[in-house]
Amino acid sequence: MATNPSASSSQAPSWAAEANSPVAYHSRKALPIKRNDAEPLSREDVQFDLLDYIFSDTRAVFTDPNSGSDSKVTFGNLYVSALYTSSKCSKVLKEKMVETPAFSIEFAKIALLTNVGRINTTMAFFPEMKTALRTYHPVPSLQKTDGNAQDAPRIKNCLKAALLPTETRVPPPSTPEEVLTKLRAGIHPPTSVVNLIFVLANHAAPLASIHFDGSLNFLDLFLPRTWLSSTDRGRAFLWLVYHYLEKENPPNPFDDTHSTRYPGKVPSLRRLTPQQYQSENVDTPEEIQWGNMMSAHRNRFLQRLVTTIEVDRKARASTAPHFVTETGNNLPRSQRQEAPLTQDSPGFLFYVPSTQPDPALPQSKRPYNRHRTSVSEGQERTMFEQAWHMASIDPLVDSDEETQDENTRLDYTRRLGVISRILRRPPTPT
Repeated sequence: MATNPSASSSQAPSWAAEANSPVAYHSRKALPIKRNDAEPLSREDVQFDLLDYIFSDTRAVFTDPNSGSDSKVTFGNLYVSALYTSSKCSKVLKEKMVETPAFSIEFAKIALLTNVGRINTTMAFFPEMKTALRTYHPVPSLQKTDGNAQDAPRIKNCLKAALLPTETRVPPPSTPEEVLTKLRAGIHPPTSVVNLIFVLANHAAPLASIHFDGSLNFLDLFLPRTWLSSTDRGRAFLWLVYHYLEKENPPNPFDDTHSTRYPGKVPSLRRLTPQQYQSENVDTPEEIQWGNMMSAHRNRFLQRLVTTIEVDRKARASTAPHFVTETGNNLPRSQRQEAPLTQDSPGFLFYVPSTQPDPALPQSKRPYNRHRTSVSEGQERTMFEQAWHMASIDPLVDSDEETQDENTRLDYTRRLGVISRILRRPPTPT
């Protein structure tokens, strides 16, 4: 990386003045991963080789504020510990992280992408998600265990709550200078690793000229197609974390000749040839197959969900109260022409009540069911029971309905027989 050695690393930055520099604008514009629903996130999308280098580094040089000892840990262990001790980390998630260490690393990698803004809060990582506010994306390279990677909003909440015990009472540092001030005061670590990454991401623009050559910034380390080595970008990231969490002045365990020669500058970043670039972040055939399988699973789930919603909508529409025109009042209710109730509608409109009881009404005030019986099905009602039944049915039920029950038919037959005897003529056969 071409670096301007004349840039003074000790010059106090103006955090607010440089917040809108062109470097930050270009990075912020392309920062979040943008994919359609059910589209897998490839290794290039998540920059798998970069994440793998960061979490595979074995240099135990960081202080874990949650360990209760002075022993140093690797960055991977430090970051996983910060997530585990977050007040928003659920019990189920903690148990899974302890039970399956490989899952904790995968989850930490996804969390780091959320930490820097590559994964925004519209993404989710389980296919049975129903909300339309987020999109599902399988991540084959980071979902090799059977753990639930949750969704981005829950991960973001977990990250925001990953603070030091002292930071729950007072606000954590919000600028790089505030972090360094606490570090110079002998506070180790000056803040949590998660909050530090939030701070570095939010102040990427002014840091571009302090730790980089001005053409790159902190967020560019996580972007694809920068043609910079994943190993070098991972080393620069760890250098920055150590610089702000452990020791501001040299030596830095992640130094190289460039950062040693120019204090305050990150290690050099090599540009790759096209062949070298194509050899990084290559998806395996198994990952491609799994991603396609999960995408198909998601599409089938959405099809079933849409079908269920459509069926429910039609069912609610068919049972809702409506009006029918006068011209159709001699037809069965199911065949009558439905018409909207408008002021200009000609003729009389018949009201057809809903066929489903209103769940908000108490049982005593719900509409009567015209088929309600006081005895079990198949048992003939007494005359008193039938009289009570007729008095309690919906008064708007027409007598020409074809769906009357057997007791109603028997009641009509008896009435016809009584009338026939009074008139002394045989009844018309039914």
